[in-house]
Amino acid sequence: MMLEARGVAKSFGTLEVLKGVDLRVGQGDVVAILGPSGSGKTTLLRCLNFLERANEGRLTFDGEDFDLAHMGKKDILRLRRKTAFVFQNYNLFLNKTALENVTEGLVTARKMNKPDAVAKAERALERVGLLDRKDHYPSQLSGGQQQRAAIARALAADPEIIYFDEPTSALDPELIGEVLAVMRKLAEEGMTMLVVTHEMNFARNVSTKVVFMEDGAVVEEGPAKEFFEQPKEERVKAFLRSIEHKEAGV
Repeated sequence: MMLEARGVAKSFGTLEVLKGVDLRVGQGDVVAILGPSGSGKTTLLRCLNFLERANEGRLTFDGEDFDLAHMGKKDILRLRRKTAFVFQNYNLFLNKTALENVTEGLVTARKMNKPDAVAKAERALERVGLLDRKDHYPSQLSGGQQQRAAIARALAADPEIIYFDEPTSALDPELIGEVLAVMRKLAEEGMTMLVVTHEMNFARNVSTKVVFMEDGAVVEEGPAKEFFEQPKEERVKAFLRSIEHKEAGV
């Protein structure tokens, strides 16, 4: 098991956002986290990558065990070097080209020399179909291209796992497909991914496992095929019915 989180809890003041969540991700898994807005999905992702500090919980990553609430900076930095995070709103530097956005972390955080960083960034941009736009600034790119540049930045870090926080939710409908196509290709290549998403087709057809969350807890989880075809919990059945009605335009 590449990653196992146990008892992850997080509160903001009196608001209990995560109530002891357990999660397991194996090498090469694509885990889709589904659930209504406000269920704690994004907070879970942020706690796993230390963008938020969990109040409680343990994380086993690559066989090492960590206390999420009391990890030191050294351990956090060491773990982050094995992971990458793709944000909902791209988080690109607006004053840097696509190529510079990808090289920035390689040069500043990983101390890579500039020529090697550029070569690596170009390979990553090629993987997401953006090499011909490498000298364009974010304002010259569509939303889909900006998100693909953000994915290239994640890939250039050679992560063992990529966390995606609703990577298509800020996109116009016609641009969603190009981002999902890149993610599907990464899944086929064996990239381990943990994806918070509202894209049911991706969850159904690309993910290996689905986790459904509500009110800060996991309601149901299982293999994607089983989750969609034979859900066990009434709450999940109701959620899937509502999605079907929406897709059917009812």
